[in-house]
Amino acid sequence: MNLDKKVELIKRNTEEVIGEDKLKEILKLKKPVSYCGYEPSGGFKGIHLGHLVTITKLIDLQKAGFHVKVLLADWHAWLNRKGTWEELKKQAKLWENGFKAAGLKAEFILGSKFQRNMDYIDDVLTLSLNTTMNRALRSMQEVARDFENAKVSQVIYPLMQIVDIKYLKIDLVQAGIEQRKIHGLGIELFNLINYKTPAFVHTPLISSLKGPGKMSSSAPESMISINDDENNINKKINEAYCPEGVLEDNPILQIMKLIIFPRNENVIVKRSSKFGGNLEFENYQDLERMFLMRKLHPLDLKNSCAEYLIEILNPIRKKFKK
Repeated sequence: MNLDKKVELIKRNTEEVIGEDKLKEILKLKKPVSYCGYEPSGGFKGIHLGHLVTITKLIDLQKAGFHVKVLLADWHAWLNRKGTWEELKKQAKLWENGFKAAGLKAEFILGSKFQRNMDYIDDVLTLSLNTTMNRALRSMQEVARDFENAKVSQVIYPLMQIVDIKYLKIDLVQAGIEQRKIHGLGIELFNLINYKTPAFVHTPLISSLKGPGKMSSSAPESMISINDDENNINKKINEAYCPEGVLEDNPILQIMKLIIFPRNENVIVKRSSKFGGNLEFENYQDLERMFLMRKLHPLDLKNSCAEYLIEILNPIRKKFKK
């Protein structure tokens, strides 16, 4: 794969790329390193389609030649009030198993294994001396639990996330778009801890199945877990928000674009002959165009989405339960 193709793959299905001009130089490194961090909470059921979007992008990065690290951010999760240490230790192992079952062959790293190093802590404190409370809080707006009653721990969180990038020796950071304010803070501060500014690849968030708002494991009705069985997937997709001809906040279209098309060379939407017969799409853009023109009915789209999702998730669930 040539450099241009690798850059195209990295940029596929992204919300934004910060430092796009750095991509080719990064790709020329002997073994460039990328990472994505996850708060391991909610056990295996906590891994939902939103996480599958970032997993899909990490697989893209591997194909482009990156060594991928997955940070299981147990200390971050604890600071963000996602569970006790005992709970988080168990959940971190579940998440590692779940990600492996989803086909990700990465280096898995537990945050607390390296974050208690004194040099690491010195760097966090150095950043704290140069960051106002308001700036740190602003960076956490999309991430903090119970933001209106944020604790001091949740201000330490973004500083640790910035220092993580240095200690994991990252060239390219991959994350959901909700992380961009933390990364923006990092761009201002990396020089204070003597580390280069990496490139950042931000993927979109999948909307709640119930409509506007993001998919979240704290609202089970809004999301599909990689642990959901066929009946649950069919039920949730059938009841999902998908107004005819509407693109905005449409979770079904987002699932097709971000999860299903990257795993399939073409997608077939099955329809009765009296409604025109099956439709075959080689890319997402053609499917979206047909939906926007109201030549693809929401029910047919939902049925196809559920069928492909079941095909993707069944092996993951079965593999994990072995």
